[in-house]
Amino acid sequence: MAQTSYSFFKEVCDFVDYASKYTDQPKGLIDQIKQCNSIYRMNFPVRIKAGKFEVFEAYRVQHSHHKTPVKGGIRYSLSVNEDEVKALAALMTFKCALVNVPFGGAKGGIKIDPKKYDIGLLERITRRYTSELIRKNFIGPAIDVPAPDYGTGAREMAWIADTYMAFNPQEVNGLGCVTGKPLSQSGIRGRTEATGRGVYFGIREAVNIFEDMVKLDLNPGLPGKRIIVQGLGNVGYYSAKFLQEDGAIIIGIAEYDGGVYDPKGIDVEELQKHRQETGSILNFKDAKNISDPAELLEYECDILIPAALENQITIQNAKNIKAKIIAEAANGPTSAKAEKVLLDKGVFIIPDLYLNSGGVVVSYFEWLKNISHVSFGKITKRYNELNNQRLVEAMESTSDTNLERKLRAQLIKGAGEYELVNSGLEDIMIKAYEEINSVMKSKELKDLRTSAFINSINKICVSYLEMGIFP
Repeated sequence: MAQTSYSFFKEVCDFVDYASKYTDQPKGLIDQIKQCNSIYRMNFPVRIKAGKFEVFEAYRVQHSHHKTPVKGGIRYSLSVNEDEVKALAALMTFKCALVNVPFGGAKGGIKIDPKKYDIGLLERITRRYTSELIRKNFIGPAIDVPAPDYGTGAREMAWIADTYMAFNPQEVNGLGCVTGKPLSQSGIRGRTEATGRGVYFGIREAVNIFEDMVKLDLNPGLPGKRIIVQGLGNVGYYSAKFLQEDGAIIIGIAEYDGGVYDPKGIDVEELQKHRQETGSILNFKDAKNISDPAELLEYECDILIPAALENQITIQNAKNIKAKIIAEAANGPTSAKAEKVLLDKGVFIIPDLYLNSGGVVVSYFEWLKNISHVSFGKITKRYNELNNQRLVEAMESTSDTNLERKLRAQLIKGAGEYELVNSGLEDIMIKAYEEINSVMKSKELKDLRTSAFINSINKICVSYLEMGIFP
């Protein structure tokens, strides 16, 4: 019998079906929640040079409209296909619900290797893709709000925003059509590192729960935890950086061309500089080169962070995983069959649905900034600083003591956009973890992923039921 091909989207739907057994929601509503509401598959030509054109395959999927606008990244990769985009759009729906961000889920992508095209061509491809979205009403601040994903960044988001504004010059909230933009184009401070910072907050919360760490034979807290990171892109780099700053030891990092390993610890910022200078993470100081990056996934460590692409931990390598905690910074890095093997081994998995939601949280803040037309803290920062200064002066006068200069400045400082964004992200990640950990324990579940899906499903169902869609 021929083997059934792997379907990422089916796997997401299977997770929903399994988790829904622990809810009281009607089957018809669960069936609705699983489906993608709108799928736009397109092929468009772009002039590569005089007399030569290339046709590109691209997608935009809107999974759920229980909240609008819908939200989700755009990726540039040769692996882009309809199944992948549908799955990622579905995950966005559940992710937004989990962290209480009022968006439905969406995702988009172009089947392309961005490294093979110069900036001028990438700009033409991006603008043409955006015009296709505009033509079918698949983009807009109240309709569908894309963001960066694998292979894209602030530059591409700026091109998308500019193209949208060119088609909609009367749209006063037009810059809210996309998030992850550069600061000069009404982006928001803290967005670049948001997903990695969210990963850090999520792992920190998980390892601080005493009873959970005792079961894994680990001490609570991050200091001393040995961590291996797969992928040193935006998410992997900032995750490793913040974890290291809080006392964790980064012993291994894998990239597409190989990995480096040092049980004494790798300085993440020094490694990043080394890569910028040499074009590779290999041959870094005293670290051992690992020719096969997949091999590092099987090294002994406390926490393994897959921060690259989906389906990296499979039934083939799951039995060799020695990490006590797997923290899913990427989307769908662990297959369902692999997860069963890992759970049976007692591995604690912090699911992607929760852990990499920092990006959409801060994207939500950027969208709010764009439609309110004022940055966070702009109106209140100076007022709060003056109030803080009066309080400090009163304290000094009453106690007849002059505070040390650095401490005085810290007490007086008011919160600007960067501080408020990070504070909001931290609060959301803490509350979301408390919710899913509580559900896991109250229902006596083995894993956080099922708990996260239960939490999201119930919130989405409430939204549909209160709209009157399912009386």
